[in-house]
Amino acid sequence: MPFKHNPQVFSSSIGETVLGTGEKALTLGGENVWSLYSFDGAVKNPPAVGIEFSDQGPDRSLPGVAAAYEGAETLAELAKKAEQVPGVQFVAFRLAGSDPNGDNESVADSVAKVKEVADAISLPLVVTGSNNIDKDAELLPKVAEALQGKNALLLNAKEENYKGIAVAAVTAYGQKVSGESAVDINLAKQLNVLFSQLGIKNENLVENLGQGVVGYGFEYIISTVERVKLAALTQNDAALQIPVISPISTEAWTVKESLATEEEIPEWGSREERGIGLEVSTAVASIAAGSNAVILMHPASVATVSKLIAELV
Repeated sequence: MPFKHNPQVFSSSIGETVLGTGEKALTLGGENVWSLYSFDGAVKNPPAVGIEFSDQGPDRSLPGVAAAYEGAETLAELAKKAEQVPGVQFVAFRLAGSDPNGDNESVADSVAKVKEVADAISLPLVVTGSNNIDKDAELLPKVAEALQGKNALLLNAKEENYKGIAVAAVTAYGQKVSGESAVDINLAKQLNVLFSQLGIKNENLVENLGQGVVGYGFEYIISTVERVKLAALTQNDAALQIPVISPISTEAWTVKESLATEEEIPEWGSREERGIGLEVSTAVASIAAGSNAVILMHPASVATVSKLIAELV
């Protein structure tokens, strides 16, 4: 019996959110088919891949990372190297030094660092704060103000601090904001509704549904992404028709499998290869589930995932 292809194209679609400006601007979302299902219909804006480094610098103990950033010392130099990595479509900058449980750098110092990075690159910029609710409520509005005209994306807006961050980022300073919920479709929808009650439209939003890495309850995470996309496309749920971003880098490089040295557990082999494997497998699964953008750290991971996307769409 000959194969008969019945394309599954939905009347609903994921909304589009534009990051950055000019020729390098990046559009997330817009699809009305399942992720990567280019055999059913055109994938309007293929999933995007970004590279992340922190204000404390890249992990030069990893040979591949050290080679990518060779000769770069200042944040501006690091940013320029980051955007030159093959396959990169946006740069993510993590303000790790602002964490009150770490260096607890001042808001002014953190904002100056963001400004240095933003002025050095032409690709869209994504900024991750301290991941401390109170500190981010103070920090991220100042970051939004400093980045006027950049159309950047600010992560880490949670239910506990979303109001000040979202109003500053979107309404006052023309940035985009990402709501972060805890791996639950109802919590994700609730946060998006709260944004809408502030007058913030979907086109100014990206959603982070919670992140983990393969082997650590990851099936629950990607099933949440799938449920969100299912509701958005099959039930025309406007509160969920928002692009999804998956910040994978920090998760992948902070678990035992990527932290243990070869001296500690020699039978596990290369630490660098382990970390790359975790990043790539987590990113591919996230994209297959419906993520519109992934944030990675290692240049080899970026190149691998970007090539995969290009060949599938």
